[in-house]
Amino acid sequence: MDPASQDINLNSPNKGLGVDHSDSLSDVPVEGAVGNSTNPLPPGLTEEEAEELRIELSKVEEEINTLRQVLSAKERHATELKRKLGLSPLNELKQNLTKSWQDVQTSNAYKKTQETLSQAGQKTSAALSTVGTALTKRLGDMRNSATFKSFEDKVGNLKYRVVGPKGNGDAVGSPTDTTPTQENPPF
Repeated sequence: MDPASQDINLNSPNKGLGVDHSDSLSDVPVEGAVGNSTNPLPPGLTEEEAEELRIELSKVEEEINTLRQVLSAKERHATELKRKLGLSPLNELKQNLTKSWQDVQTSNAYKKTQETLSQAGQKTSAALSTVGTALTKRLGDMRNSATFKSFEDKVGNLKYRVVGPKGNGDAVGSPTDTTPTQENPPF
């Protein structure tokens, strides 16, 4: 298909199709067509009313363009003033974040959440302290138990057998001694 022969008018019923322009459709009359107007008039609108609306539209579009130019000039002026004052976009962002954080901190929701978390932290700390105290007491009780003392004696005997009476140049007492010469107790 030759690209030159493609109809590129997006409003055409033949868009994108290869159209042979030798027998043009412009000769075919269209029912309800009004003269050579590029845009058909909506029903109930006269040619004079349409022309008035086109003029008004043109004026409104000119006003919009003028307002865009004025806004652009004002934005440039504001940017220049900020530059002279030493205000950069980064500084503005920092100020906005600081203000937002202060607003959050003064909100009721933040205060209630902070209070709740503080209470939860205190309760958790108290619970962990209680568990630690109970665990320490339990380990102390276990160390004084007959089972633990029996285990400690067996480890002492094993050490005595492996190291001997004079291991590492230190005199090692017998496991049956009432006062062990251990520098570091098991716990």
